[in-house]
Amino acid sequence: MPIITISRQIGSLGDEIAQALAQELGWDLIDRSQLIDRFFKDTTDARERHLLTESARFFLNTASTGVSYLDQLQRGLFQLAGNHSLILLGFGSQVIFSDHPQAIHVRITAPLDVRLARVAADCHVTHEQAEQMLETADRRHRRFVQTVFEVDSADETLYHQMLNTGYLSVRETVDVIVALLQIREIHAAPETTQPSVNPSPLIPFKNTSEAEFAKILDMHQIQWAYEPKTFPVEWDAEGNVTLAFSPDFYLTQFDTYIELTTMNQKYVTEKNKKLRRVRELYPGTHIKIVYKRDFAALIERFSQFSS
Repeated sequence: MPIITISRQIGSLGDEIAQALAQELGWDLIDRSQLIDRFFKDTTDARERHLLTESARFFLNTASTGVSYLDQLQRGLFQLAGNHSLILLGFGSQVIFSDHPQAIHVRITAPLDVRLARVAADCHVTHEQAEQMLETADRRHRRFVQTVFEVDSADETLYHQMLNTGYLSVRETVDVIVALLQIREIHAAPETTQPSVNPSPLIPFKNTSEAEFAKILDMHQIQWAYEPKTFPVEWDAEGNVTLAFSPDFYLTQFDTYIELTTMNQKYVTEKNKKLRRVRELYPGTHIKIVYKRDFAALIERFSQFSS
């Protein structure tokens, strides 16, 4: 199902655009506050929900379900996205769905003076107070994505569209996003008749690479589990998990974890760092990384076998 993620600066009209877009398309709109009720209400107490609201690092802790709160959130989102078209506002959704083939990632911005004027008018505060509010809010939003995903939310390479509401109205911005969505649907139309590569519709794979890899394992009758375990690798002074590693697959017959790496180099480096920490902290744990070139070779061999 198609997904639109929206990252925004405070005072850029991002919230208004997300609401108008949801109304235009008839899609569900989910922001960070709604995530807590939707995905954690039945598995957390009031204290945990408060920490999830206030602390980015808390998402990296292990929940009562046996995985980190971040993993629990991602699995819930992937499952929901498998059945519903969604508009996701904030909370690093552009990173979570970075490999989703039908996702459109949008960043809403505006010049600083425009944002200051909007915040001052909306909140009935002075220019100096608005300046402080913007600085605090921008820092908090950026810190959340940096802490949880180790990515800068202002990185332009994360987005399909960067839209400046200093020049575009809410209506115009919505029209631009809808136009891109329609173009994507037109180009994808011939592919809709192709069978799904996902060997198990019940498993919410994050991307097509994982689904293809699972198909290869099934072809060779290799038993596997998808993201069955999370390994904490770093903690803060209070014992909270600040960094964790969740390998993509576990091959039960070989007692080996597999992590696919088909992304760009900066993510490969980070995965290698986590892998070294797992080997140091969990001796006897077998983890292999399948790099992009290796995965491409597997796909080629698989295609030749299938033909």
